[in-house]
Amino acid sequence: MEDVALYLICMNAFVAVICLLAILALMMRLLTALFPVATDKGDSALTAAIATTVAQLYPGARVSHIEAVSSKE
Repeated sequence: MEDVALYLICMNAFVAVICLLAILALMMRLLTALFPVATDKGDSALTAAIATTVAQLYPGARVSHIEAVSSKE
């Protein structure tokens, strides 16, 4: 009889944790929908890589503007 009681306690704890995690996930989804993060359109690592490459290829040159070009021309 004790084995069944331990099994039920474990199952109740598992269900409680899953329910709590589901509630927290829904709250996070709601908060991220209400307060979206302002994203910067430029990737700083990509910008640094482009600037470094340009500096190596053309000494003294400076990157002032980076623009994406579509390849569907």
